[in-house]
Amino acid sequence: MAKPSAKELSNYITAAGYAKVKAELDELWKVERPRVTAEVSAAAALGDRSENAEYIYGKKRLREIDRRLRFLAKRLDALKIVRPHPSHEGQVFFGAHVTVEDEEGELHTYQIVGADEFDADAGRISVSSPVGRALLGKKVDDEIYVVVPAGEREYTIVSIEYEYEDAATQS
Repeated sequence: MAKPSAKELSNYITAAGYAKVKAELDELWKVERPRVTAEVSAAAALGDRSENAEYIYGKKRLREIDRRLRFLAKRLDALKIVRPHPSHEGQVFFGAHVTVEDEEGELHTYQIVGADEFDADAGRISVSSPVGRALLGKKVDDEIYVVVPAGEREYTIVSIEYEYEDAATQS
């Protein structure tokens, strides 16, 4: 099997990440948009719309919501949910929680995720990031070298874990 391109990797997402993006779309469509629409209607009923700040702001907010809804709908269509498989145990693949030890002996735990769900502060790093790419395919006790803005860093893989969903919750 050919190695996925960077563009293909950017379309990968964990099941939890997909659910979060879907929840944002649902919240905007079912809650936020109807609320703002009602506010715009109420503001429009007040009369002169050219000087009505609530109406002008509400229309602007509706355009922002509609733009985000279009983006999320297209993005959800392009995303590919990647679920861990028991055969992945012992090796770093997409979705893995990897604990590494740096040169100073400090431990860092990262989850390898897609571009739509990375959050460095929460320990979720993109599969396309330098550290994410360096970790892919590695095993416990492997050493990786990563060039970061501060220079080259060395990490040793301490553990690799996966979160498995209950079979009943898989779509």
